[in-house]
Amino acid sequence: MLSTFWLLLILVLGNGPPVKAFLRLMNGIGFCSGRVEVLYNGTWGTVCDDLWDQSHAAVVCREMGCGDVIEAMPEAYFGEGSGQIWMDEVKCNGMESSLMDCETLGWGIHDCEHSEDAGVICKEFIRLINGPDSCSGRVEVLHDGQWGTVCDDGWDQTDAAVVCKELNCGNVIEAKSAAFFGPGAGPVWMGDVQCTGTEASLASCKSTTWGIQNCEHLKDAGVTCNNVKLVNGSSECDGRVQIRYNRQWGAVCYSGWDLADVTVLCQELYCGDIAEPKAYVQPSEQIWMDQVACTGNELTVQDCPFIGWGVSSCLDGLHAGVFCQKTIRKVLVRVVVKAESGVNVNDPDIKNKLLDMVGKVIGSKGKYTQYWRIQPDGQVFHKQRTATGLF
Repeated sequence: MLSTFWLLLILVLGNGPPVKAFLRLMNGIGFCSGRVEVLYNGTWGTVCDDLWDQSHAAVVCREMGCGDVIEAMPEAYFGEGSGQIWMDEVKCNGMESSLMDCETLGWGIHDCEHSEDAGVICKEFIRLINGPDSCSGRVEVLHDGQWGTVCDDGWDQTDAAVVCKELNCGNVIEAKSAAFFGPGAGPVWMGDVQCTGTEASLASCKSTTWGIQNCEHLKDAGVTCNNVKLVNGSSECDGRVQIRYNRQWGAVCYSGWDLADVTVLCQELYCGDIAEPKAYVQPSEQIWMDQVACTGNELTVQDCPFIGWGVSSCLDGLHAGVFCQKTIRKVLVRVVVKAESGVNVNDPDIKNKLLDMVGKVIGSKGKYTQYWRIQPDGQVFHKQRTATGLF
């Protein structure tokens, strides 16, 4: 005879913590060029260009998962950073696996200004072809000096998100399959790609051996990425607004920036429906949008009226920012289990195994924080009651 028991599971839906990295390239074209910034003590800062040369840039290119170094760029070539200058007089031999392994004067010890921020230009491993802009298109990767495509077998949002991140194209909008952006030519280099989402480059994801797969170009994979992102904030849903236009990231002027504008932006970034405008004082950089005047009905902030690409006075020097937050909901779920008569499902060993099994099933359906409600008698499972009593 089977007995029926139930427990109450509480799911908490909300934002998870951001993934941190040690090194990033800012304000460049694509993932493999830009101003070098390093993370120390929880704060991003720049690298001074004193002694900065090809050997140092080669270490950065390798650490970022990019191709060979093209050029080490001095004198804030990619614009001046802000805040800390963490590294100065860097000395690499070119063989280090990380810039962190190179000699320096010590963290934060320098005699530099941000006009001396170091940058790099590396060869890229990946590109998007035949899309409407530089952040959408058919995915192509470089191997053995030849460009080829990626098969859509197993291709999903997680894989596409790695591509968007690698190309410095903001968040993924959609993973495309079945040669959505047209069939490519030449080899199909990758298939059955399995990214976890934490990789810095598609090359780091698991896949079939290069060029060995049974796939035609009618199954070429593609991506659509977002041309807007937030930087200098506490998470991907908080920070200063950056818009990508003409293959270059730039800012939005704070003038006229209001609740309607940030509401559109938060929804565009899938960051929730709670929005708050913010202002940032920043050094001079490209301003792409000014006097933005959203109605609140637009799908993207770039659909909103403004005075024209690159047309800006931005007299107050303030850049637009936003804090977005998803509405956190608690959902109470009743889970029913059946057990043989005489089996005590609240026995610690049995209970823990059952809860682990239920937790894995729930966890596979989405990103939830979950915990079990303990009843007044200290038990998790209770016998099901009916009109005639227990069964």
